[in-house]
This record gives sequence, C-alpha cells and structure tokens, in this order.
Amino acid sequence: MAASTAKGPPVVHDQTNLLPRTQLLVVFGTLAIAFLIAYADQNGVGVALPTIARDLNARDTISWAGTSSMIANTVFQVLYGRLSDIFGRKKVYLSAVLLLAIADILCATAQTAWAFYLFRGLAGVATGGINSLTMMIVSDIVTLQERGRYQGILGSCIGLGNTIGPFLSSAFAQHATWRGFFYLISPLMLLCTVCSFFLLPSSMPKGNGLARAKLIDIWGLVSGSIAIMCILIPISGGGSYFAWNSAFVIAMLAIGGVATIAFILVEWKVAKLPMVPLSMFRTPAVAAILLQNLLFGYCYYAELYFLPLYFENVRGVTPLVSAALLVPLVISQMIFSVCSGFYISHYSRYGEVIWFGFICWTVGASVLCTLKQDTSLGVIIVALIILGVGVGNVFQPCLIAIQAHSPKDLRAVIISNRNFFRALGGAIGLACSSLVLQTSFGRALPADLSYLSKSSYVLPSFSDFSTADQNSIRAAYAKASRTVFISMAPMMGFCLVICVFIRDKGLQRKEETVPPQPIPTTEDTTSSAEKGVLKD
Repeated sequence: MAASTAKGPPVVHDQTNLLPRTQLLVVFGTLAIAFLIAYADQNGVGVALPTIARDLNARDTISWAGTSSMIANTVFQVLYGRLSDIFGRKKVYLSAVLLLAIADILCATAQTAWAFYLFRGLAGVATGGINSLTMMIVSDIVTLQERGRYQGILGSCIGLGNTIGPFLSSAFAQHATWRGFFYLISPLMLLCTVCSFFLLPSSMPKGNGLARAKLIDIWGLVSGSIAIMCILIPISGGGSYFAWNSAFVIAMLAIGGVATIAFILVEWKVAKLPMVPLSMFRTPAVAAILLQNLLFGYCYYAELYFLPLYFENVRGVTPLVSAALLVPLVISQMIFSVCSGFYISHYSRYGEVIWFGFICWTVGASVLCTLKQDTSLGVIIVALIILGVGVGNVFQPCLIAIQAHSPKDLRAVIISNRNFFRALGGAIGLACSSLVLQTSFGRALPADLSYLSKSSYVLPSFSDFSTADQNSIRAAYAKASRTVFISMAPMMGFCLVICVFIRDKGLQRKEETVPPQPIPTTEDTTSSAEKGVLKD
C-alpha cells in the first residue's frame, strides 16, 4: 500500500502474485507478444529513415526521429516504476500499450517532419512503459530463481523484435509506403491492449486515489525532464543545427546542469517516493550494473541505428538487404539470451554469464572499429555474431543480478532505473553518434563535396556523381562510420573491468514460493488449522 505515515516514508504496496503454471504461461505469452511488437516498433524505423527523410523533405533533420524517441523513452522510463507502485502495474501497463497504438497511427498520418518527430516521441514514452512494466509484472508473478528463464525468453523477444522490425519497415518502404509499417503496428497494439485487460492479474494498491497521486515525484519528473532535454538537444544538434558557441547551446547546457543538480537534491531530500532513490548507489554491485547499463545502452542503440546506415550508404545495399545483414546479430542474441536465462535458473549463478557476455561484446565492438569501404562481409557477419552472443549474455542477466542485490520492496524502482540508465545511454549514444558521424563525414569529404555532410543520414543518388566522386563519398562515409564505432570498444572494455564488483548472491528468497497446481482428490483431509497455515 502506498500511503504516507507519520513515522517514516510511504510503504510500497507488495504486488507479488506468484501464479500457477498454466495461468503464468497465458499471462507471460500475452506480455511477451506486446513486448516483441514494442521492440519491433522501436528499432524498425532506423532502416527506413532515408526513405522517410526523402518523403518528408527532412534530409537535414531526420536524426531527430531516433533522438526524440530515445529522449522521451528516457525521460519517462524512470517514472514508470513509481507510477506502478502507486496506481498498480496493470493500469499503468495498459495505458502504455494503448498509447503506442495511438502514437503509431499518428506517425502513419504525419505530413511534416516535426510532426513525425513529435509522434515518435510519444511512441518512445509508450515503448519505455511497455519495456519496464513487462519486466516488473514478470518479476511479480515469477520467483527470483525462475526469473532467469523467463527474462531470458524476453531477451530473445528483444532480438526477434529487432529482426522483424527492420524487415517489415524496409519491406514497406521499398515495396509500398513507409507509413504501412505504422498502420500495421497500431491495430496489433490495440489488440494487445484488449487481451491484456482481460488476462493480466490485478493487484491494486489500497487507499484513496488522490492520496496516492500526491506521492508522484512531480518535482523529480520536472527537474529530470528539463535536465535530460536541455543536455541532449544541444548535444544532438551542436555543430550541425546550432553553433557550439551560440547563445542557445550555452543556455540549454547551463539550464541542463542546474536542473541536474536540482534533480539530485529533490531525490535526496524532497520526494516521498523518489524515482531514483540515492540509497541504491550504496551497494557497489548495483552501482556497477547501473553504470554498465548506461554504457552498453550507448553502444547497443548506436550499433542498431548506424550499422544499417553503413550498409546502405557505404555498401550500396537496399534497406531490405541492410535488415538481412543484421540477422546474425539478433539471431545469436536470441539464442544466447534464452540459453543464459536457463543456465541462471538451473545453476542459480549469473556472474560467469555476465563476464562472458562482456568479453564477447568487447571483442565484437573491437572488430567493428576496423570497418572500411571494402571490409569483407564475412568479417562483418562474424563480428555481428560475436556481438550478439555478448548482448544475449548481458541484457537480461544484468537484470537478474541487480534484483538479486536489491531488497524486494525496491523491485519496481530497480527495474525502472535499470531501464532508465540503459535508455539514457541509448539517447546519449544516438545524440553523440549523430554528431560524430556528421562532423567526421564533413571532414573526410573533399572540399567540393563538403555540403553533403548536412544530410549524412540520406545521401543523394550516386548517379549524379562521377565514379571518382562516388568512391570519395563512400570512403568518407566509411571513415565516419568507423569513427562512430571506435568509441564503443573502450566502453565495453570498462564494463568488463567493473564486473569485479558483481558477486553471485544466489537466487533463493524464503518469502517466494510458487502456489502448487491443484491436485484432484476424492476427499479433502486437510484440517482447518493446516489450511490457515497454507493460506498464510
């Protein structure tokens, strides 16, 4: 129950609801389908950006499609944990799923670039909620020991969504219209909303609704949102859309810095139920895992967005082929996500899984640093397979590890903060990588072609250039892409080093017991006293 007391902070309502196996499979299947579609929506847009940019006349600003989604995802990601503590998981989850259905129909009908960016921002708010709430609900209905198995399956849904999304998006963009992708996603999410309404269990916190609403960390949300937007917007556009020494950039960064300090003070001293409890960082393992999520979020989302651009603009392949070239990454991610989850549940260990994952990710990221215009596709595919193995052994195992090192009453806020740091890393990664790509591309181009750097996401038709100029453009784009990937290997290497702070604590919790399956009997011989004990 989320209610304020005179003696201490509000008590968080325990929404644990361990389900019998049959009901668990139905509920989990419903959650997994919506989760998969949300990731298909989130990561399917990247390969269609060149087509969307041409259609909306947005060659110079199309990077905002990804950045706006990630900023919105990040801003609201951290709020979902506390909202679900206050209003219940089911209500907040349903609102997120319905919002994605609405946002996608708006994206499909957008007629201007800035309207499209705004609606992608709404979609980012929704996908952030679906991502966090799915993991929270699974944690409520499954014991910690069994959680690895189910979180591993969710990890495979991430990989499958990352495969299906680009294929669908590129197919629509290439053979029909890019709007068809959003027209498809919207009714699917509406169907998921209806199914979730009837199938998901409800565990509503008790108490007056208005009293619960007063527990929302409004000042934390306001200061945090201002901080994130005022820092990421100038980083995304500095040097390209805005001069670094312009009053706009300086003012935004200054406001962002002040808002960051205000956010920390609010979470420390003001909020009754802080979105980011600073007490989390007292545990070295939790602090290390959150930092790892920030860094691998940067790398993961940058890789998903900029690898297709490398394939299309350097190797000259179609969006559909570009999506196909990412299949080795996502297939290996899916396989090892499931395998790592089953390993963790079987052996009740996660340390070696995370170590192995970061080793593979570091190796794969290091190979991407060598990408050139003529790099063998075989080398690229091997690098992507290694990368996928790393991702599969890191994404969900880190979630299990951070829950094992956290108290049960912080379950929701730990999950939302873990996802927040990963989304924040992704937003920073897209913003910084866009800046690096545009700047590096401009520097690598011959002087007479430097104007092309203003539309680094979408290059003009190569038939308009001589063979020599075509080679110069492709070589410059390859060099710019390599510059984007170079920063990722040391980040993953650092993540590997700080694994020393993550120790296995086991996955057993005395208070978590799965309700037994009903056993048909001819006569009930259980005494009233025993029934009372079993009920408790």
